[in-house]
Amino acid sequence: MALLSACASTPPQATRPAVHPDYAPVQDGDILIPAVDTRLLNEEKVRQEVAYTGPEAANTIVVDPFARRLYYVLGNGRAMRYAVGVGPEGKAFRGNATIGMKRQWPNWTPTRNMIRTQPELYAEYAGGLPGGLENPLGARALYLYRNGRDTYYRIHGTIDNRSIGRATSAGCIRLFNQDIIDLYNRVETGARVKVRTEAESLNYEGRWVEDADGDIEPVPQLALAG
Repeated sequence: MALLSACASTPPQATRPAVHPDYAPVQDGDILIPAVDTRLLNEEKVRQEVAYTGPEAANTIVVDPFARRLYYVLGNGRAMRYAVGVGPEGKAFRGNATIGMKRQWPNWTPTRNMIRTQPELYAEYAGGLPGGLENPLGARALYLYRNGRDTYYRIHGTIDNRSIGRATSAGCIRLFNQDIIDLYNRVETGARVKVRTEAESLNYEGRWVEDADGDIEPVPQLALAG
């Protein structure tokens, strides 16, 4: 019996995807931010330094809600590119703003409209939700201001990693928590923000369409020509 046991094959071990180094777990004070599942990452969704041809000056944030990209302009024709998820508020905002405030692990309070239209989801949070892993604003938030007044438009982290690169049911512009921390550390209060129009997006990014999973992919130039 012992001999037979020794000959028995070892059960195969379940393999886990390797963790991407830029999206590994992050210990942020008392909070451990989980790793991003590598199955949710591809070349479009991983932050990277890229060539940039837009006219914006260095230290500007450029949001493209149609291509679902955010750029932090470095200057000299370069920028850091991040994938974003876009909610209805994110698609409604256009033009220029400034970063009027930055917050780590911000509190979150649903808008009156969110409470009115979906009370079953948001009414219990009418008094606000403190910062933490369950907070929809994630690890960091950048607050957009115009003429010294809060626009209630936010660039922030998220607890829903699957939403990145997709059109989401709520929220402004959201990034992976690992990415919003990277962006937060680069951006100073008062930095300029440019949110592109659809025409500007087509000019700089080309046309994009949603695939079956809700992610977007570029339309080949040949298809556009046809």
